[in-house]
Amino acid sequence: MKIEPTSLPGVLVLLPAVYRDGRGAFFETFNLREITAAGLPANWVQDNFSISRRHVLRGIHYQITQPQGKLVRVTHGKVLDVAVDLRRSSPAFGRHVAVELSGDDGAMMWIPAGFGHAYLVLSETAGFAYKVTDYYAPAAERTILWSDPELAVEWPVAAQDVVLSEKDRNGKLLRNADVFA
Repeated sequence: MKIEPTSLPGVLVLLPAVYRDGRGAFFETFNLREITAAGLPANWVQDNFSISRRHVLRGIHYQITQPQGKLVRVTHGKVLDVAVDLRRSSPAFGRHVAVELSGDDGAMMWIPAGFGHAYLVLSETAGFAYKVTDYYAPAAERTILWSDPELAVEWPVAAQDVVLSEKDRNGKLLRNADVFA
């Protein structure tokens, strides 16, 4: 597995070795030895999976207590995956990184605790799978507005075409949000 840093400290892209032949392709989606060698956690408590249609945007989500580290990947389709540094003490506070993830190459992204997370579906549909380091805590969940001008995320879709949940539509601006110390 090849591991590449991103422009945000701690956020990594993991690229598995993909073996292709006339039958299709094979790659490992998780290997504890390689994950821990890269400095990622060995203790995962929950796996999640969603299927979404084109232009669905989920996020920017995080848990202010019981923060979750996330190892995310796309099983089929394509998404733009975004991590936002929400650690006020970080020199990268308020900055984001956006990475296109596809089910074709198995690329994954590691998003440490202390970051917000969102993704936008670019294909007709996409399957999105992720491991988390702590349990879902609804009372601790927070949402930052996906279109916050301070974050300046360049979403590759017109705002009127984005499909949002009520929670995501009502996210807070970063300047008004609970963030990490």
